[in-house]
Amino acid sequence: MRTQSRRRPPRALLATAAAGTLLAPLLSGCWVGAGGGGSGGDAIDVLMVNNPQMVQLQKLTAAHFTEETGIEVNFTVLPENDVRDKISQDFANQAGQYDVATLSNYEIPIYARNGWLKELDSYVAKDPAYDEPDILKPMRQSLTGDDGKLYGQPFYGESSFLMYRKDVFARAGLTMPAHPTWRQVADLAARADGAEPGMRGICLRGLPGWGELMAPLTTVVNTFGGTWFDQDWKARLDSPAWKEATEFYVGLVREHGQSGAAQSGFAECLNNMTQGKVAMWYDATSAAGALEAAGSPVKGKVGYAPAPVERTASSGWLYTWAWGIQAASRNPDKAWQFVSWASGKEYERLVGEEAGWADVPAGKRASTYDHPAYRAEAAAFQEMTRAAIEGARPDDPGVQPRPAPGIQFVGIPEFTDLGTRVSQEISAAIAGRQSVGTALERSQRLAERVSEEYEGR
Repeated sequence: MRTQSRRRPPRALLATAAAGTLLAPLLSGCWVGAGGGGSGGDAIDVLMVNNPQMVQLQKLTAAHFTEETGIEVNFTVLPENDVRDKISQDFANQAGQYDVATLSNYEIPIYARNGWLKELDSYVAKDPAYDEPDILKPMRQSLTGDDGKLYGQPFYGESSFLMYRKDVFARAGLTMPAHPTWRQVADLAARADGAEPGMRGICLRGLPGWGELMAPLTTVVNTFGGTWFDQDWKARLDSPAWKEATEFYVGLVREHGQSGAAQSGFAECLNNMTQGKVAMWYDATSAAGALEAAGSPVKGKVGYAPAPVERTASSGWLYTWAWGIQAASRNPDKAWQFVSWASGKEYERLVGEEAGWADVPAGKRASTYDHPAYRAEAAAFQEMTRAAIEGARPDDPGVQPRPAPGIQFVGIPEFTDLGTRVSQEISAAIAGRQSVGTALERSQRLAERVSEEYEGR
């Protein structure tokens, strides 16, 4: 359960911290303000991440949304790191260059706290066809600000689970438990090593990044009993639980993981799994759509199990790419029309009919999981995905109270920098350049600097 430390800084200080962190690119001298941008008239500007489902939306917009509404949509599509920087620049400055942007459930509460986003409750109230109650509860909660108002609408949602090759397990005489523990997974990885020529037991992210390596590793830390900070904001990366979890993760990927693990992120593990180079993979539930796609070499060969646990009942993360409307938007009403279309049932049906139901940006609406066509095409993973999302506990993901929400991240502005720097230390341990002990000693010092700010010293 989320608790408030009596030493926690007031909200105004948090807003200052957020602006300081998120405005860092502005202060580098490399960015020039938008100078009044924004389309005006019957057009809106949308800034979004370049993942395949977003690119698909870009292709469908003109022939459907614009044709129906007359609203032209100008897209700027960038890789994740670049789009986050550009969004923080425009929204923090309230330049109004972009009306809508893709934001995650990490950024939206922070941006809302700083007044950078339009609240969406008033739009939802006037748009009953949007059917807000159909949005899965954990998603709604994760996109809500401190004031209890909605500030984002999800495009798709995900949790995490374990993927494994059913055919390889059958030939090797291996059985995946219905609710595996990490110890059981390590044993299975050892036994699956070499089950086929060149095959390794498991793929785990090792690529530095707060959203790469630190996402799966933090869920392992949670279920092993660790936490980034205790309820009084004391850094705990030097705790026995953190050391046990990290040594386990690093040891597993070094002994039975993919080659080049220290440079493997989501994309690399997806390729390894698709190409039959690994027998298991722990990662995002959204990966299942690619594994079960029509042209996938492993379609129909993959089994799915809940995120492995140790001391907690569940351990899957919660993540969504969502739409946020900039407070300075010159066209907020038209922006809402786009957001409601791009996150609505109509768009899901459009994708299902034109591209196939396995490609639908799911993980956000209960009705998706009741649709017969989706249930048939995504039969291999849809129930497991929904259960993982509905079972996620962002306010209580471990065995102790937390000072801020988040499962695979800590919901404070400083985490992007802290998480990335810690990930660099642990990735170096995966690469064999330093010990886990050294990595955590350095990481603890980094986390203590954040502790000092929040403890008010």
